[in-house]
Amino acid sequence: MIEWRNLYRGMIMGASDIVPGVSGGTIAVVLGIYERFIEAINGVFTKEWKRHFAFLIPLGVGVVFAMWLLAGAINWAFEYYPNQVQFLFLGLIAGVIPLLVRKSEYKQTFGGTHYILFILATLFVASMAFFSEGSDTSAMTSFDAKTYILLFFSGWLASSAMILPGISGSFLLLLVGMYPTFTYAIEELVIDALIPLGLGIALGLIIMSKILTYLFHRFYYQTYALIIGLVIGSLVVIFPGFESESMRNVLSAIAFILGLLVAYGLGKIEHKE
Repeated sequence: MIEWRNLYRGMIMGASDIVPGVSGGTIAVVLGIYERFIEAINGVFTKEWKRHFAFLIPLGVGVVFAMWLLAGAINWAFEYYPNQVQFLFLGLIAGVIPLLVRKSEYKQTFGGTHYILFILATLFVASMAFFSEGSDTSAMTSFDAKTYILLFFSGWLASSAMILPGISGSFLLLLVGMYPTFTYAIEELVIDALIPLGLGIALGLIIMSKILTYLFHRFYYQTYALIIGLVIGSLVVIFPGFESESMRNVLSAIAFILGLLVAYGLGKIEHKE
């Protein structure tokens, strides 16, 4: 049976994936579907493919629809209210950390190795803040064999990061100068660009899901230590600092509180089922 509630989950993930610095994988954690998401991607070529597709199809439709519908609005908000958008996602991400800590059962399960993984993951993602300026290239509007290959590998890179909590696929696209082309292709439905980009994204998701499935099966609590570190490190990357206008800082505080409340509400809805 198709899980239609994944439509709204996918829309939230799709909206977050457009914003550089925000990870769709983190939002999957907020929604309580991260492990199921990894399992479903990894299971599309198994005998239970129908069950996994029933989970993934509405999720994928929601992601694509939100990215197309909201690309312009998110880009506009990110251009004129960047701090407020980032504080909103800061609240969403901060709000899920207590849930992750509880799921990890760190008091009973964590030892020295877990804390080392946690610290390394936090430092790794936090270090990306030093590269936050990224590349400021304009969008590609004409395509040839070279740009098709570039789009394919950009999609692969973005999706491999996107599936990891704390690491933003959009942010990596920004670093390699492909983010303007990515948003242009989605907003304008440029099929020439979307096909190689989509193939790269699909391949990246499949390969990374297999790696993560192996880690969850063999090193469950170590993987949770890693994920918690990735999520906490992302707070450093997303934090935009404060502005000179006090009213805009008030709006940022409101956005942060709203993000916390949404994360709490989603947690109550998703995790009681």
